[in-house]
Amino acid sequence: MTIAPIVRTVEVKAPPARAFDLFTRHMGRWWPTGKTVGANPHAEILMEPRAGGRWFEVDGEGAETHWGKVLIWDPPGRVVLAWQLNSQWTYDPDFVTEVELSFASEGGGTRVTLEHRNLERFGADAEKFAGQLGGGWPGFLADFAAYASTHAT
Repeated sequence: MTIAPIVRTVEVKAPPARAFDLFTRHMGRWWPTGKTVGANPHAEILMEPRAGGRWFEVDGEGAETHWGKVLIWDPPGRVVLAWQLNSQWTYDPDFVTEVELSFASEGGGTRVTLEHRNLERFGADAEKFAGQLGGGWPGFLADFAAYASTHAT
C-alpha cells in the first residue's frame, strides 16, 4: 500500500533566512499550547541545528518528549525531519516518516512548503493517521504564518 504524501504550502511575510529561523528555532513560540505529545504543555520545542540533531519538546518542569531527529539541515532553503511518532502518538526510535520543509523566495516573502511522506509506514493505521495529519498540518502552518507576519524582521 502506498499513501500519497501530505503537501501543504503557506506564504509568509519574511525573507527565506528569517522564515527558516522562525520555523526551526522558534517552533515552541508559534506551535499551539496543548497540541503536542508530552504529558504536560510544552515550554519549548527544539531542533538541534545539525543533521543528526534531536527534535523534541520540553515542558515547564524540564521533562523532554522526543518527536524525532534532524535528517538534513540546509539553511535557509530546507530542513528534513524524521517524524518518529507512531500511530499511538508515542516516540519510537525505530519508526520514521519524513517531514521536509522548503523555504523559497516569493515576492517580498517566502513560500514554505511542507511535505510529510512515507505515511504507509504507519501500517494498518496509515490511512486514518494520514487523514489526521493532513487535517492538522494546515492549522499549524497557519499558526506559523501568523507568527512570522509579526516577527518578520
